Amino acid sequence: MTAGQKNNPLHGITLQQIVTDLEAEYGWQELGQRINIRCFQSDPSIKSSLKFLRKTPWAREKVEQLWIQSQARKTVWSRPG
Repeated sequence: MTAGQKNNPLHGITLQQIVTDLEAEYGWQELGQRINIRCFQSDPSIKSSLKFLRKTPWAREKVEQLWIQSQARKTVWSRPG
């Protein structure tokens, strides 16, 4: 692993995995409310979302940030207390 990737939470994670994880956690309806993009609101699918997100950097960044936040929450909740 390169030094630049050591602290990158997205290293080794595909966009498809991110969208699939978010859809499983939130569902399309809530995902469309959290991130206001049509591919989550109108006839959503993994395939159409990936196509849009690969061409739209600002939307992809929002999706990646939501995924990072959801993973951070899971980490906090899973810590032994």
